[in-house]
Amino acid sequence: MTIQEISSGKAVNPSRLFSALTRVNWIAAVASIAVLFLLVRIAFVLTTRSFPLELWGLQFANGLVLGGVYALIALGYTLVYGILFMINFAHGDVMMVGAYAGFFSLVGLTNTGMIKNNPVLGILIILIVGMTTSMFAGILLERLAYRPLRFAPRLVPLITAIGASTFMEEAARLIFGAQIRVYTKPDLIQGVVPVGGIAVTRTGILVFVISLVLMLALYFLVQRTNTGRAMRAVATNKETAALMGVNVDRIIVTTFAISSVLAGAAGVMLGFHNSQISSQMGFFPGIKAFTAAVLGGIGNIPGAMLGGIFLGLAESLGPTALDIPSQYKDVIAFTLLVLVLIFRPSGILGEVLGKEKA
Repeated sequence: MTIQEISSGKAVNPSRLFSALTRVNWIAAVASIAVLFLLVRIAFVLTTRSFPLELWGLQFANGLVLGGVYALIALGYTLVYGILFMINFAHGDVMMVGAYAGFFSLVGLTNTGMIKNNPVLGILIILIVGMTTSMFAGILLERLAYRPLRFAPRLVPLITAIGASTFMEEAARLIFGAQIRVYTKPDLIQGVVPVGGIAVTRTGILVFVISLVLMLALYFLVQRTNTGRAMRAVATNKETAALMGVNVDRIIVTTFAISSVLAGAAGVMLGFHNSQISSQMGFFPGIKAFTAAVLGGIGNIPGAMLGGIFLGLAESLGPTALDIPSQYKDVIAFTLLVLVLIFRPSGILGEVLGKEKA
């Protein structure tokens, strides 16, 4: 029993209608009980446990850092989805490519002494190298894997994206080796800085500031530039945009390039912050960022930003608020996804889709 069947005016089978409504009511009831349980658990922990204020502040700062990374990657999902109405599940592996490029540039600059003599310029070069490498990886992915399937059924590009993700992970493992690579932090970003009485890592501050700058730059590009207007036109209706003189292929490539640049920046910053990278590092951040994009509203740029920050804070503060081990943070993240899909499928800020896609 579907909404279309009910609204079409045709005869409705009462038993099928009752069955459909029963399923919906059961799902809503179970989800409501879960939400109620979480709220009761949080209230119990807050009233019976006395966590120091510094702990909450530290967890909040960690959540902002993690959320900034999720938001950058989620923006890539949102941009591609808004233009092509597809989920690029290889996006996390594009981030991984940027992390490796940043690592090898870090090694080179360390050997030449630039990192020690001019750390600011060295970090900027590493960031640019990682972003540029990811950009070329994203463009190549679009040209070889997605463009030939642009007019195929939606399931075909989705399966292709999963295959491309596996290919990139295995290729990186064979080329760079299975061992974990370690980012050596320059002295400039080592240690902690007291912020309001809370010791925040310097890499955390760097990650959050760069993430915020890149997110604001992207929002300005999409809303205030000719390229952004062309992107929004293509997202609304490709055929009409082409008739108005917009080069659709170029806009799609530009979209992949921008989303990959953001992923590359996230990869380098994760390398500096976590110190370790591997060929498998893109999988979980990619899935989490997709979750953040859905939470905020797929296709919605402010929604992706909000969803990333919200998910990062939930993962960081959730285990403490529920008094459970931090290993359960993934459970918290995907539980939030399920609850949002049940109560608000369009996301917190709602989807932003063109008329032809709505």
